[in-house]
Amino acid sequence: MAQPIRAAFFDIDGTLLTFGDRQMPDSTTRALRKMHDAGILLFISSGRPPFQLKRLPPIQAIPFDGFILTNGQFCADREMNPFFVRALPGESMPVLLGWLEQHPDVLCTFAEESYSYNNRPTSQAMTRRCLDCGVLPPNQPVEDPARALTHTTYQLNLYMPPEMDETFRQAVPGCRAVRWNDAFADIIPAEGGKAAGLARMMDRFGLTASQCIAFGDGGNDVEMLQAAGIGVAMGNAAPDVQAAADYVTDPVDRDGIWNAAIHFGLIQE
Repeated sequence: MAQPIRAAFFDIDGTLLTFGDRQMPDSTTRALRKMHDAGILLFISSGRPPFQLKRLPPIQAIPFDGFILTNGQFCADREMNPFFVRALPGESMPVLLGWLEQHPDVLCTFAEESYSYNNRPTSQAMTRRCLDCGVLPPNQPVEDPARALTHTTYQLNLYMPPEMDETFRQAVPGCRAVRWNDAFADIIPAEGGKAAGLARMMDRFGLTASQCIAFGDGGNDVEMLQAAGIGVAMGNAAPDVQAAADYVTDPVDRDGIWNAAIHFGLIQE
């Protein structure tokens, strides 16, 4: 007999929030509050670093029980107190900086717990490429990337085409690339990822995979969708993400979360 769902894990961009205006549809807000009232634990599972959540009022308005951030490298309780952190390997940083010097067209965003910055200004070509992929261009201050040698870095965003992912992996040990879109890759520790974060959250709350449902839309969500008992891809997700899911719901702006919650009996109309 299948176990009842006790916990739900949600990506943010393209899953809980719409693209562009980054708003949470009213139906999503209602679904989350109904799930919370029904005793289902609610968790964020995002590639965003911790400090960026403060810029997202719709996320702040929901009583989430925990947070998996920077693609699993920062796991925290409901008060944002971390119980697990894993940075990019320190020994990888000098190699990374050398690789960036060899690839002057690659823009890199460095994500710390409370700050992020770019290694170079955003070019017009990079801006066009981001907009063509449906994402906003990186708008962080420019710093000397040597800062990464003395400051803890949890994740990188490398603005490069997908065909460069394997080249980067071979050149920079201890890291791997996971993608949300074609504009950039999230660079995380080789052992990291949202599935690893989900496992840590399940262990902390005494959950099994069969008691968990996960929602996502990007390539960095695939492992999480496969690790949860039920993996739900949004209707706006790429074909490979939909293929990895147990169920495909409607797009984020067409009541996707609400409709999936109704379909699986997590809430009632």
